Amino acid sequence: MVFQNKDKYDSKKYRLVVRRTNQRIICSVNYSTLTGDMTLASADSHQLRAHGLNAGLTNYSAAYCTGLLVARRLLASKGMADMYKGNSKVDGSLYSVADHVGDRRPFKCYLDVGLVRTSTGNRVFGALKGACDGGLYVPHNVKRFPGFSLQKEEAAGNKRGAKTKSDKPKEVFDTAVHKKHIFGGHVQIFYDELKKENAQRFKKQFAGWEKALAAAKVTKFEDLYKKVHESIRKNHVEAKVARKNAPVRKVLQAKPTLILQNSKGGKWLRQKRISYQLRKERAQLKMASLFA
Repeated sequence: MVFQNKDKYDSKKYRLVVRRTNQRIICSVNYSTLTGDMTLASADSHQLRAHGLNAGLTNYSAAYCTGLLVARRLLASKGMADMYKGNSKVDGSLYSVADHVGDRRPFKCYLDVGLVRTSTGNRVFGALKGACDGGLYVPHNVKRFPGFSLQKEEAAGNKRGAKTKSDKPKEVFDTAVHKKHIFGGHVQIFYDELKKENAQRFKKQFAGWEKALAAAKVTKFEDLYKKVHESIRKNHVEAKVARKNAPVRKVLQAKPTLILQNSKGGKWLRQKRISYQLRKERAQLKMASLFA
């Protein structure tokens, strides 16, 4: 993932890093150096609250939105947002900006999933799909998206009329299933079923979703996620949080032996570099004390 070919002449090799915790999805675009990883852009599923999504911040749909957000932020920082606008028609099918090359080559990076199991339908592939629809070039195929399956076809009957199955299975990819996961359709099904069958459990499990749908003035998950996608494309700049109060530091002793104190009473020492004149005077005092 981090080693680059020698004929690339020290050009950077970028990675789309996707990590999932119990509370959030984190996406970033990094490259490795000898001193450590450097981050070009990052996005957190908790930042989707600013775009109207206040519930379900760890599901497949939220992972898609987070990948879309980090892609738009990165391309905007590189001045390529207008050149590579990505896929505006989200239907769950395979999309790659390599088929729509502009004046500059698309920004290429490789998916880094860490230690997660890359099973079909995993949420890391939702972030991958969001980043690709956002305009990044991440080499991939559809084999790990929801809706992909292998089906064995039945061959024609033999001489006795019995049907036999072919050895090689056929690859089938249902884009409708993938689209349903992108727009929260799989959550919508469970939402509707639980609301009819068990109102008490529904109130406990989906109380946050009811508030989120009411705040967005929609009744379906698909309408909510469409609004979130539009909001991300319109405004994807990360807002900087301003400090309420400037840090208070009191100087107890001046340089070069600088001693500082904060508002809570903590003290620390910062030894500063002294000037040539002071070093010369200190050397003279040492010499005088030796020959005294």
